[in-house]
Amino acid sequence: MPEFSHLVVSLGKSVIGKRAAQEQGGLLSGKDPTAVNTADPLRLWIIQLGIIMMTAQALALGLKKIRQPKVIAEVLGGILLGPTAFGRIPGFTEHIFPKDSLPFLSLTANMGLVLFLFIVGLEIETDVIKRNARYSLSIALGGMILPFALGSALAVPLYNEFVDKSTPFTHFMLFTGVAFSITAFPVLCRILTELKLIDTKVGIVVLSAGVGNDIVGWTLLALSVALVNASNSLSALYILLTAVGWTLFLLFPVKKIFLWLARRTGSIESGPTMFFMTMTILMTFASAFFTDVIGVHAIFGGFLAGLVVPREGGLAIAMTEKLEDMVSIIFLPLYFTLSGLSTNLGLLNNGITWGYTVAICSLAYLGKFGGCTSAARLVGFKWREAATIGTLMSCKGLVELIVLNVGLSAGILSQRVFSMFVLEALLLTFMTTPVVTILYPPEYRSRTTAIGDFDNVDRPDNEGDMDKHRGSHSANLEIDESIWKIRFTVVLDKIEHLPGMMTLTQLIQPSPSRTGRSRNDRASSSSQTSEMLQYAENNAVNVLVDALRLIELSDRTSAVMKSSVADTLITTDPLLGVFKTFGELNDLPISTSLSVVTHDDMATRLTDHAKYNQSDLILVPWLPPTMHPPHSSEHPMTPAITAPSHNPFDVLFKAGAVESSTSAVHSHFIRGVFAETTTDVALFVDRPRSAGEQGGRHGKQHILLPFFGGPDDRLALEFVVQLCSNPKISATVVKMIKSDLQMEETPIQKPSLIHRATGREQHQGDSTAPTSNMTVVSMTGHPDTYYGPANTETRLHSETADNITWARYASPPVDSPHPALVADAVRRMTFAEVTSPTPLRAVVLQSAAQMGDATHHGKRLLVVVGRSRRLAVENHNHELKELMEEYGTVRSDVKKTIGDVATALVVAGCNAGLVVVQAATRVLE
Repeated sequence: MPEFSHLVVSLGKSVIGKRAAQEQGGLLSGKDPTAVNTADPLRLWIIQLGIIMMTAQALALGLKKIRQPKVIAEVLGGILLGPTAFGRIPGFTEHIFPKDSLPFLSLTANMGLVLFLFIVGLEIETDVIKRNARYSLSIALGGMILPFALGSALAVPLYNEFVDKSTPFTHFMLFTGVAFSITAFPVLCRILTELKLIDTKVGIVVLSAGVGNDIVGWTLLALSVALVNASNSLSALYILLTAVGWTLFLLFPVKKIFLWLARRTGSIESGPTMFFMTMTILMTFASAFFTDVIGVHAIFGGFLAGLVVPREGGLAIAMTEKLEDMVSIIFLPLYFTLSGLSTNLGLLNNGITWGYTVAICSLAYLGKFGGCTSAARLVGFKWREAATIGTLMSCKGLVELIVLNVGLSAGILSQRVFSMFVLEALLLTFMTTPVVTILYPPEYRSRTTAIGDFDNVDRPDNEGDMDKHRGSHSANLEIDESIWKIRFTVVLDKIEHLPGMMTLTQLIQPSPSRTGRSRNDRASSSSQTSEMLQYAENNAVNVLVDALRLIELSDRTSAVMKSSVADTLITTDPLLGVFKTFGELNDLPISTSLSVVTHDDMATRLTDHAKYNQSDLILVPWLPPTMHPPHSSEHPMTPAITAPSHNPFDVLFKAGAVESSTSAVHSHFIRGVFAETTTDVALFVDRPRSAGEQGGRHGKQHILLPFFGGPDDRLALEFVVQLCSNPKISATVVKMIKSDLQMEETPIQKPSLIHRATGREQHQGDSTAPTSNMTVVSMTGHPDTYYGPANTETRLHSETADNITWARYASPPVDSPHPALVADAVRRMTFAEVTSPTPLRAVVLQSAAQMGDATHHGKRLLVVVGRSRRLAVENHNHELKELMEEYGTVRSDVKKTIGDVATALVVAGCNAGLVVVQAATRVLE
């Protein structure tokens, strides 16, 4: 029965055939807005849509707390709006879902269903099946044969008990077998995303097996519909041959035409153009119309159209992004409501019915679980993994509901049997998440890639070209402190962070002298140092950069599609492309990696990736949120943060709130990295540049490091020494000492700078240290998981380490043991000590003075500070609060993310770039 095309024609005749326009009066003229008006069905349709969407959304919010997919809420919403619940309210169905309005609702829902099947076709990635064919095909077949056999066996008593004998048994048996053997691939993707299994060994296999399972399932359903719509076996054969011919026509000549069209219109390079989208939608509905009129359901035409769209350049993903919101928000809930209006759980009103319902649920689960689990065990999976695969493959959800609705509309299923199977689909989908959570907890999960490299499941998702730069001996090499960090992991997650990462990566670029040390220097080095130098010379550089592209994995279909083709995205991602070009222009070896993970897992994935790649330092970008300065006073520094608007309506209508929200979300990620990593971290806090601002001439940079002490500041000092090995970079290191005596306030000048690199004091200028009324600051620290409680013993230990590190570079002996590169770097560094009762204010003024000097000499200023959120030497809360009262406030997450010293510079509107450093746990071991 060509239902879709017949519905379109009948509605067109009913509308065109009206000879006189009906009265269009509205509510004010006394008309009931819920009254059916076939000439203008929009009013009632909007009411129906609003009720459906609100019901589904309300249920989704509640079910999300127990980690259930949205499809459960949509199915439950449809059932509640039907005769099972709300339909029992007198007048509800007659006013909200009257019989005359259902054709319009059905038309909209079926159009959405065609588009949804088109998106399902876009999701089908045959390369995934090919890459994991050994596992996926076996599991897919195991998940089809046993369930189909059990469904066919159960069809015998069901047919005898509940089905009208005018329906051929073979038709009913086919529908029962298909309903048992089908897997809800779209819902399965969302469950895997919710459970964070999308990049595990189990998740990859289930996705590829689900694709194969659905292809076979849709083929069997097409066969079932063809048999139902055929008057005899010969007609059924003609229908099937025509369907096969149409499929071949679409998959070969039409697909090649669309590939040519995509290239001709530039859709592959720049995303689908308006013309390409138009032709694709026309092809989709034309295919749906053709499959419907030949006797196969219209949804098959939509599914085949999705297979035709080229996959090159992420075109299928881009098209999914354009369509998925409208389909999932509006059209699918309408379809589920239509299904719910046909579902009456009140018909399950006797023991026999419930007995068969329990049998349907049990056999449907046991068939899928047993078949897939056995197949998974045969191909080498452990019992826990195999049982998880079997449970995931038993998910039914949307796809089985489509099958059931096709069977109901074809007259194969009765209302009672339909309700029994709907309850089974709902129950099996609902139980998937909790059962998988029990069977496959995080400690048993093995991360892998979409390419199915299961022999090395503990490897990160993409190593890129890093292996080419590793020697077999370097994995366990302990680098001496005099040797610089050589392996860096650079995080790329948003386009606005790219300039900051380029700036910071430019600083770590080695100078030519760093690969050409003299033979005497090599001979005087330790064996480990010589080994590292030999390793650097063999690779022509001694800095290796791995750019890790992080893409957030949401519950959107397009995000799941990106995860399944991550190995191809790495070659087409624009951020990685730009960064690799930057590396080539600067003679930096850039390896690229890409990972599609949920936002909550981004920090964990980054730290695991850096640990596996043995990175010495993680480089992370961050744009701080907007500052809110006061309306008073002039300050010694001009804030570079956005100034407040004098229009009160701007607070409501401008994008500041969105930007703050985005920054807060990214701050959560940054804090996760700081908390979880066992690798040193450098956070680059970028700042907005003013119009016409010039950078340093010839790439010259000057660094300011306020040294308060502690593990983070010691790491910052070591890092600055490394950066100063580049002749274009110089530095000023100021040791901040909190005074214990009350001083008289005097005008603040540039503090005295004393150069001690060669043991000789060289005054760069005279000044008086910043002073004010002395305040006694409590030395009480905060307990810390990594550094331990800040008691007297740990403070003495930290202060001793601070003094040793400071003396090593600020006042080395004449016969310094430093290698030539270190000594050369220290010569470009200026060391000073500043004593002040208000050290944060002194740092702010110091940066202002350094900014002026750097600008005067054609350099850019970069401020490097320790994060010092753990084992902080000083408690700056009181002084930071005063600075915020004077300069303005920032969101609370700023201080939590970057620490007190960096927050003081941000609050004061420091125009310099800011690098916040945190030492890893291993530094303290």
